[in-house]
Amino acid sequence: MLKQFFSNKETIECGCDEAGRGCLAGPVVAAAVILPHGFSHPLLNDSKKLSDKQRRLLRPIIEQNALAYCVGFVSNQEIDKINILQASFLAMNRAVEGLKQKPELLLIDGNRFNNKTDIAFQCIVKGDSIYQSIATASILAKTYRDDYMLNLHKEFPKYHWDKNMGYPTKQHRQAIIENGISPFHRKSFNLLGDTQLSLW
Repeated sequence: MLKQFFSNKETIECGCDEAGRGCLAGPVVAAAVILPHGFSHPLLNDSKKLSDKQRRLLRPIIEQNALAYCVGFVSNQEIDKINILQASFLAMNRAVEGLKQKPELLLIDGNRFNNKTDIAFQCIVKGDSIYQSIATASILAKTYRDDYMLNLHKEFPKYHWDKNMGYPTKQHRQAIIENGISPFHRKSFNLLGDTQLSLW
């Protein structure tokens, strides 16, 4: 059973999580969610433990019930400029800054955060499997990013982003070897894994 609050019921808490850190292509996406008191759903869990169908079912429920939510994107070009860790922090900051209601405490999934806001924060390792607000943020981040990659797949079907969502699967890496890179691949990443081939 996921916990509702980190501090107390009076504090306006906002859960934050990201999706796409380990991908070879596409953006890193973060979501920030403020839930109302008493919110719960029997399916709610860390997005990685849910099927795509379950995440899709939960997303409109989260969006309809949240007091506020926002999703932040950081492009592959930005990732290549500032590195994936800083890009993950930037995506979270963008999501928080886009909220229509200002929270009093940010619950960050992970062990560190580069906070650009004046809001207090708490880092929680595996927070998406402990707190409802972080779990809902993980679901939004994952589904919004998946939708983005599914849309890109229509333009670049040879990379099979409808199946791998940009993650480093064997099929994805083979497609890079055969076709070269797209404008959406992260050039700062090891795109080919252990192979010694050069792409550019």
